Amino acid sequence: MASWDPQQYNRFAEERARPFRELVARIPTTGAVAVVDLGCGPGTMTATLAERWPDAAILGIDSSPQMIAAATELQSPQLRFQLGDAGQWRPQRGSVDVIVANASLQWVDDHETLLPAWAAGLDDGGTLAFQVPIASYDPGFGQVAGRPRWAPLLGGALEAIGPRSATPVLEAPEYVRLLGAAGLTVDAWETTYYHVLPGDDPVFEWFKGTGLRPYLDALSPDDAEAFAAEVREELRIRYPREPFGTILPFPRLFVVGHRA
Repeated sequence: MASWDPQQYNRFAEERARPFRELVARIPTTGAVAVVDLGCGPGTMTATLAERWPDAAILGIDSSPQMIAAATELQSPQLRFQLGDAGQWRPQRGSVDVIVANASLQWVDDHETLLPAWAAGLDDGGTLAFQVPIASYDPGFGQVAGRPRWAPLLGGALEAIGPRSATPVLEAPEYVRLLGAAGLTVDAWETTYYHVLPGDDPVFEWFKGTGLRPYLDALSPDDAEAFAAEVREELRIRYPREPFGTILPFPRLFVVGHRA
């Protein structure tokens, strides 16, 4: 299991928050009493759901003990967090008003089975909303991981992560069909953010808090340092620094399924 770092994740808190806000803004459900955020991370965005649904009991679930430890500092009578695997979570039929999975489903397999099970948990008027990197997105470090030096060392980690070509993320029309068959009305769209990041090696620092963690954690400290150096070099080529900062194109797929 990757050792996620809440502080590293929050270095780009505003940029990470924007897709979450735009996803939640498209949720049509009103008057929710049960809201679940799957892959809640450090809980900062989960807490904003209390503003949208002030009468709801809100539960954040994440598989990282480090993230949940940070999130529990935000707990309140309305808001609670627990350690858990989103891929194993199953709601009772009709028991949830809103399910949110923001930038977490790319780590979870078998969407074809999982999402209909989540959809079945929605009450009338409920919504399932998620956003993920588009299936073809490759920021560059996967290519480094496949080099002869690293592929044997990463071994099981690469097998667990899967190459980007083997991402569990589906194409948008597949989600429309999948959730439509589950009885939901589906709104799906793609957006590419062009984040302008400050500082040295900012793209490396961005992914160090997310997608790079399983790779780095699979290596010894010395190998991790050498691997990180190669990734930095590759990312500098792909995303050159300019006078105003470094541009990171960040393509995302959004899906909102509503049970009328």
